[in-house]
Amino acid sequence: MKKALLLKTTLALALATPLLASAESQLVTTGNAVARLDFRVIIPRVLFLGVGTGATTVPVATNTNVDLVTFDYTTNPAAVGTGAVAGVINGNVVPVRVVGNNGQIVLTAATSGALSNGSGDTIPWSQISATTNVPELPSPVIPLTGTGAGSNVTLNGTKTTDRSANWTFSFANSAVVPAGTYGATVANNSRVTYTATMP
Repeated sequence: MKKALLLKTTLALALATPLLASAESQLVTTGNAVARLDFRVIIPRVLFLGVGTGATTVPVATNTNVDLVTFDYTTNPAAVGTGAVAGVINGNVVPVRVVGNNGQIVLTAATSGALSNGSGDTIPWSQISATTNVPELPSPVIPLTGTGAGSNVTLNGTKTTDRSANWTFSFANSAVVPAGTYGATVANNSRVTYTATMP
């Protein structure tokens, strides 16, 4: 039994030795000696989407924080339904970053229905829009429900993308709606889910 194990070990080492000693060498007595190396770089397919605080992580990494954008009319209630800007706006300028290395990236937004106050009253997503400070990284339109139309992120190279922008969200405030806090929780349809798709 020990002889068989020793024989197998010796054979395995003998077969592996040429792989371990694969670097080239040359011994000469005149002229130049030449030895060559081959190099290999392996790059995996990479796709990164950060919306909010996750967009500013360097290097890029997974961040599970979900940021909250708030439009609060408590300090100027007379402005409700007039199209005026909220008295208190928190977090409506949102950093965004998209990185990819395998072709065209398409962004989509999805919702599960209108913003609700938990009492049956709603505000449609058509009341919330976003503008970008970098045209190459547009914000997709937020759909009333389901997944909306995609928007293309402009490539930096033939197959590569590395774009950063700030999306500024606005609330149209174009109608008087019943009192309440709309959204704020997933149960009240607060969430927009952004998806980046790449081949």
